[in-house]
Amino acid sequence: MSRRAAPAAAIAALAVAGGWLLFVGLPRWYGNRTPETAASAPAPPAAERKITATLYYISEDGLSLVGVQREVPFAEPVDEQARRIIEAQLGNAPPPLSSAMPAGTKLQSLFLSEKGHAFVDLSPEARNGHTGGALDELFTIYTIVNALTVNLPAITRVQILVQGNEVDTLAGHVDLRHPLQKNLRWVRIEDKAVEEKDGS
Repeated sequence: MSRRAAPAAAIAALAVAGGWLLFVGLPRWYGNRTPETAASAPAPPAAERKITATLYYISEDGLSLVGVQREVPFAEPVDEQARRIIEAQLGNAPPPLSSAMPAGTKLQSLFLSEKGHAFVDLSPEARNGHTGGALDELFTIYTIVNALTVNLPAITRVQILVQGNEVDTLAGHVDLRHPLQKNLRWVRIEDKAVEEKDGS
């Protein structure tokens, strides 16, 4: 082989080797690698199951309760679902309505009896922070009673406790010494099934 042919042959050999690496070797090498991003990407969170419950708020004119359909987290068994409903009821009211619950009131515990009576234990704010007045006290009490008895047929009566203890009244007008039945007397009929507006 001449001296001029030797370099040409070397270049051709390098070109063949480079082509093999480009079209055969690299795809195999990359194909065997597991993408780190795919392996470490977290699974998307499962959507939380919800139910539609009717919750109660004071009307804009302050003279009645209005039932509003709102989404509440689903829970089992019945006492757990009751807790979710009361926790939602204690939250902010959709405007222009207002909450019947004294500011800062929290659910401390909730349990059911075999008779279907729910005992709702509220924090001291339910009593200490109450504005008073017979109508306001009725609204506060039947907001809780109706929220449970309307949405959960297994609950037939509700007794409100404060800080784990039975109380005579919240503000001096309504007897709370015994479980109370559903009472829609103060609920405005035409608004009973009003759906919450988007963004409320």
